[in-house]
Amino acid sequence: MANITSIGGKSKMPKVAKVKNKMPAEMQITAEQILREAKERELEAVPAPPKQKITDPEELQEYKLRKRKEFEDNLRKNRSVMGNWIKYAAWEDSQNEIDRARSIYERALDVDHRNITIWLKYAEMEMKHKQVNHARNIWDRAVTILPRANQFWYKYTYMEEMLGNIAGARQAFERWMQWEPEEQAWLSYIKMELRYKETDRAREVYERFVYVHPEIKHWIKFANFEENHGYVGGARKVYERAVEFFGEEHMDEKLFVSFAKFEERQKEHERAKVIYKYALDNIPKQYAQELFKNYTIHEKRYGDRSGIENVIVNKRKFQYEEEVKSNPSNYDAWFDYLRLIEGESDEDVVRELYERAIANVPPAEEKRLWRRYIYLWINYALYEELEAKDSGRTREVYKACIDLIPHKKFTFAKIWLMFACFEIRQKNLPAARKVLGHAIGVCSKDKLFKGYIELELQLREFGRCRILYEKFIEHSPENCTTWMKYAELETILGDIERARGIYELAIAQPRLDMPEVLWKAYIDFEVEQEEYQKTRKLYRRLLERTQHVKVWISFAKFELSIGDENCVAMSRSIYKEAHRRLKNADEKEERLVLLEAWKDFEEELGTEDSLENVQKLMPKRVKKRRQIETEDGSDAGWEEYYDYIFPADEANAPNLKLLAMAKMWKQGAEEND
Repeated sequence: MANITSIGGKSKMPKVAKVKNKMPAEMQITAEQILREAKERELEAVPAPPKQKITDPEELQEYKLRKRKEFEDNLRKNRSVMGNWIKYAAWEDSQNEIDRARSIYERALDVDHRNITIWLKYAEMEMKHKQVNHARNIWDRAVTILPRANQFWYKYTYMEEMLGNIAGARQAFERWMQWEPEEQAWLSYIKMELRYKETDRAREVYERFVYVHPEIKHWIKFANFEENHGYVGGARKVYERAVEFFGEEHMDEKLFVSFAKFEERQKEHERAKVIYKYALDNIPKQYAQELFKNYTIHEKRYGDRSGIENVIVNKRKFQYEEEVKSNPSNYDAWFDYLRLIEGESDEDVVRELYERAIANVPPAEEKRLWRRYIYLWINYALYEELEAKDSGRTREVYKACIDLIPHKKFTFAKIWLMFACFEIRQKNLPAARKVLGHAIGVCSKDKLFKGYIELELQLREFGRCRILYEKFIEHSPENCTTWMKYAELETILGDIERARGIYELAIAQPRLDMPEVLWKAYIDFEVEQEEYQKTRKLYRRLLERTQHVKVWISFAKFELSIGDENCVAMSRSIYKEAHRRLKNADEKEERLVLLEAWKDFEEELGTEDSLENVQKLMPKRVKKRRQIETEDGSDAGWEEYYDYIFPADEANAPNLKLLAMAKMWKQGAEEND
């Protein structure tokens, strides 16, 4: 407790030093900000130093000494800043101190000999003071150290040319060309030679230029140079060399367009046409649009009608090529392209195009995708048969097509039938039968059976027709048309009993696609044979299956068509029986149709009493309303419809009474009004 002091008998604690907060302030300020604020707070502009006028040599020497000291101080501080060197040398130059300025430039080059600006300023100073040898020495050093700096070469050659030293300028250009500079340097060299009428030297430069920079435009410039100077043969040789130089792999339409236009200017139109055709045959179509355009213009100006048509055909070929390349499955474009090629190309070209077309098989095994594609094969086969007259290739085309089609999923009967017809035209009937037999075995289609039967009918092979009809019926017993055609064949052959047996088998089938047509054909068959009793039995058998009103009407008309003395009575009895049957069936609309047909019959052949009896049976037409329900059973409102009320229907008596009372009430209401 020695540190505690007592004053007046009281103890006092010693003072403790406060620790400063050494954390960084929330707002930081930089030296840059301090200087900027100080600059902004300057209220008065600092006046410029007064201009000094030098009046005697001593003051001049003092001024020069002071300026040199300032420049030297700047150089010591920033030796690598080339702007200080340039300002220093420019100031010495302004004081006519050429040696000092030259020394400064040399010192600057020691610091940075790759600085282009130093070299340019140095050489320009020498040229300004007409120190030609010094300037030439500087340019020579510059292009030796920096041969890729084109500015040195341009100024060097320009200086020599301005001095009239053409040989020196040419020598500088030659040194420059050894470095294979950009194309503008070569063109500058050529222009210099042309300014002094050195055409041969310019041609030599062009010869080297087109191989150093092998581009189409440079070869065209070379050819234009030859043409402009009257060397037509030389220009043509340049174009020919260019075509040979680039070859077929690097062909360009610009070269051939320029070559053809050159020949046009020389009135060599046949040569131009040959050039256009050669280019169009060897350049891909998508890169020859400008070529097509110029060829068309050339033919319109100098060609005949056939030439113009040829150009149009080539243009259309190009368009079709673009279409089939962009969408190979566009079979319509292939059809148009093939139609164009078939008219003006040889067989090999057409076959190649057909092979390209049929190679684009539809992506999926769906018949809708194959419908247009299969016609490519058909056209191919027809072309080989009719145009090329090559039956062997035609047969191969048909076989390849048949092998390609997925017959387990779908087939095209047209191909099989056309193949068979082709074999018949080749007088090879066994081959045709073999094709159709194979077709029926692989994919039994109704069209194939019909085509095969039609073929045998034309050949009068009725035994084969019977066999085919039997197989056809086994394949599709529900097809009524097949039964009818089979029976019709037997009828034509005179075998009535066989035809009747076929009809009997047909109507006995449990499922038929058009039974009414089959029964009608059977009935018509018996009518043609004048077997009226059998016809009546057929009608009765049919009525046992169906009570359709048309059957009754047809039955009644049949009885009337017999034409004997009892035909009218028999027909009337059929109508009466039909009315009684349909009344029990409660088919109002069919009853109405029957009564109308009966009424027409009585008007034509009946008496007044019979007609009146039928008219009494005619119903009344009444408008009614009924509630509509949707599929889910909810109420959908009401609709109006027409109903028929027959007088003889006892079930409708209460309704008739109600209607009569309503009518009487309405008449009474009108009288009261």
